[in-house]
Amino acid sequence: MQTTSTAIPGLLIISLDVHGDNRGWFKENWQREKMTQLDGFMPVQNNVSYNAQAGVTRGLHAEPWDKLVSVAYGKVFGAWCDLRAGSPTFGQLVTHVIDPGTAVFVPRGVANGFQALEETSYSYLVDDHWSPDAEYTAVNLHMVDWPLEPTEISAKDRAHPHLDAVSPMSPRKILVTGANGQLGRALRKLLPEAEYCDRTDFDVTHPPQRPWRQYSAIINCAAYNAVDKAEEDRAAAWQVNAQAPANLAAIAARNNLTLVHVSSDYVFDGRESLHAEAESPSPLSAYGASKAAGETAARTAPRHYVIRTSWVFGDGANFIATMRSLAERGIHPEVVNDQRGRPTFAEDLAGAIVHLLKSRADYGVYNVSNSGDTVGRDELAMATFIGLGHDPAEVHPVSTAEYAAAHGDAAPRPAESTLSLDKLEATGFHPMNWRAALALYLALYPAA
Repeated sequence: MQTTSTAIPGLLIISLDVHGDNRGWFKENWQREKMTQLDGFMPVQNNVSYNAQAGVTRGLHAEPWDKLVSVAYGKVFGAWCDLRAGSPTFGQLVTHVIDPGTAVFVPRGVANGFQALEETSYSYLVDDHWSPDAEYTAVNLHMVDWPLEPTEISAKDRAHPHLDAVSPMSPRKILVTGANGQLGRALRKLLPEAEYCDRTDFDVTHPPQRPWRQYSAIINCAAYNAVDKAEEDRAAAWQVNAQAPANLAAIAARNNLTLVHVSSDYVFDGRESLHAEAESPSPLSAYGASKAAGETAARTAPRHYVIRTSWVFGDGANFIATMRSLAERGIHPEVVNDQRGRPTFAEDLAGAIVHLLKSRADYGVYNVSNSGDTVGRDELAMATFIGLGHDPAEVHPVSTAEYAAAHGDAAPRPAESTLSLDKLEATGFHPMNWRAALALYLALYPAA
């Protein structure tokens, strides 16, 4: 079995091993382990088209699913045209003869047609079911130089438009949950074509039905982030942070989607000064335990990116926004000095996620934060005050114990939250220094 690329990216010619004797022949028409270049192709239906005589011509149809075409007996002249929106080979035509020793993998959005060269039983595996609501497109048969005079053409096929009038097929979609949070808002700038849902549109704890085979990825930004409240409201935190990723992972696994799930530095107890991806979770709080469980659930999806991040700041409520508000109101805050880490600008976090998806980096767990020195929360507050033209001495450092004595007990936090960025940077993505990101944030997002 040998696979050959063509002038249309993703369109593959597969030479099958046919074993013949005096009884006839045998072939493996579809073999997942051997067809490694079709990784992720998950057929759900097999269709057969019988063509009684030479010259019967069908097509060129582009459907919103992948297919593997072959013949059970006979021979056809196959033709394919790229009708995918934005494809650099849009309009490119490829032809090839398909006999029992040949199969062709036709990616979604590439129009497929053929002409029977003799009596033929034509077979195709598809990875989604036909739906009247799906997006279809087609191109006229006349663009192909057929070897025989076409016969028995359906009225519908005769009416297909010429290439200059074709409606291109849009790519598979990306679904973003929790779209009104800081990360969701940052992703809108980088993925304007994605589908964005908030909790009223899409309840991650009870995912609504979607035509999932028309999606390529789910980016789960939805989370229960009330760290202190989670100590009492554990069931709600668990439902959103643990059960919801399990729901989405099951959807991703069934439909061959990539799941991106955002986790937290709170999965660690903070005993290590630098947390690498291989470190086992050791959460201190109910919130941290729910996030750790969510990671485990998300990793059951074969195609997954679990993103651990820390101290996120962007368009929305966050620690730096709070410090800005206090500074501008003349309030001198007490800020803990024994919780250390690096903050994460939401724009950098969004950029890292898009980079991993587009570069097709190895699936797994990735740490994402800004780069630079490790600082205490008090130092981050001071840097914010300085960036606003205030005296950093207006920030009063205190220990976590002192803060709790003055303001009441809170859920335990990790003392050290610095995340190693080596694995992320090895993929080619380099987050900016957090000090530069802070200055950019203060310039881009003036106080409300």
